[in-house]
Amino acid sequence: MADNAGSSFDLVILGGGSGGYACALRAAELGLKVALVEKDKLGGTCLHRGCIPTKALLHAGEVADAAKEAGEFGVRATFDGVDLAGVNKYKDGVVGRLFKGLTGLLTGNKNITIVEGAGRLVAKNAVEVDGTRYEGKHVVLASGSFSKSLPGLEVDGERVITSEHALNLTELPKSAIVLGGGVIGVEFASAWRSFGVEVTIIEALPRLLAVEDADSSKQVERTFRKRGIAFKVGTPFKTVERSDTGVRVTVEGGETFDADVLLVAVGRGPTTADLGYEEQGVTMDRGFVPVDERLRTNVAGIYAVGDIVPGLQLAHRGFQQGIFVAEDVAGLDPAPFDDTGIPRITYCEPEVASVGLSEDAAKEKFGADAVTTYNYNLGGNGKSQILRTQGFIKLVRQKDGPVVGVHMVGSRVSELIAEAQLIYNWEAFPEEVAQLVHPHPTQSEALGEAHLALAGKPLHAHS
Repeated sequence: MADNAGSSFDLVILGGGSGGYACALRAAELGLKVALVEKDKLGGTCLHRGCIPTKALLHAGEVADAAKEAGEFGVRATFDGVDLAGVNKYKDGVVGRLFKGLTGLLTGNKNITIVEGAGRLVAKNAVEVDGTRYEGKHVVLASGSFSKSLPGLEVDGERVITSEHALNLTELPKSAIVLGGGVIGVEFASAWRSFGVEVTIIEALPRLLAVEDADSSKQVERTFRKRGIAFKVGTPFKTVERSDTGVRVTVEGGETFDADVLLVAVGRGPTTADLGYEEQGVTMDRGFVPVDERLRTNVAGIYAVGDIVPGLQLAHRGFQQGIFVAEDVAGLDPAPFDDTGIPRITYCEPEVASVGLSEDAAKEKFGADAVTTYNYNLGGNGKSQILRTQGFIKLVRQKDGPVVGVHMVGSRVSELIAEAQLIYNWEAFPEEVAQLVHPHPTQSEALGEAHLALAGKPLHAHS
């Protein structure tokens, strides 16, 4: 518990995840006095139950695939199976080291008071934790999200599990049904398949990764078929029956699927219930907290950041929002940012990365005749050939205007999205990007080649 309990602060932040701790660190850097309230572990979902451990799991899967495919590269190696205890030790080691570093950073800051316990908004300027009141000139709501289920679908943590349970399995299932073909669902399906699990994805929407550009979805589906990942799209869930040996899932239409476990990956809901938000007059929308472009709620002095704010539920979005609020409170007048300009990545194999508008969204916004697109096939890229990856980089351009969308599929394309988000956010024209020099041999050349082609001077173009 904090030493200066009951003190008054410039900022009281409810939640120590990506949005909350980033806000605390930036505010402290600007000389503000901060109380950071966290009921669990600093770092929140991203560090302990989301981004970091799932990506560690996916990298372990990548290593498993590398062992299985070593012969294709002239390397003699054998794949003898997966030691899940060893995978978990590696995964937990990564999380532990990052947690230790973050904790040290926060606790060592003289302007930040860490308050351990469940907080509740009890006034427009105060959060209460275990009977102690912490008042602030400003309050930041950063309470994060939880794994959702569907009505009537009870999660038992054994046969019917969420991503949190999946990260802590002590043995791999032989078979799994993944309910949900969004980011979480396809990432777990990808990792488990690398480990040898028979996986079937069931998705109610017409395609996997339905929020991505249609071409990206098609490429992922094509590659998943080759990898032996089964999926049924346009197929709503109906019921699940459990037994001592597994689950049987029935979908609309009556078809059934049997497996050892059912992973429920139908998205994340905002953690806002019973935290006092509504009682203090904060406007709510189906559990989310609407804000204006400066992340202010309808109540003066109260901000909201991260997964409880309608829009993309991404750690780096919450992180940036936290920094924005700290700077806004400090009077620096930071420029608001648009969710469309935030990079989006799905770390399955192949990876999917995007920023800006999809082709369909661009045509809806600007008109079908006012949009041009170009697909550069990674088959024409030397580094992609070396990596033996298939995919593409797709550009969406406003006719005679800037690039308004970049969409990529392929191994390691997550590392290319940083340049792509600069292109989108700086409203670059293809002709401007075409002047830049991309190092050889790298996959970044594919991004350069795509812009060369869209600028009317293709060199190695493959469409």
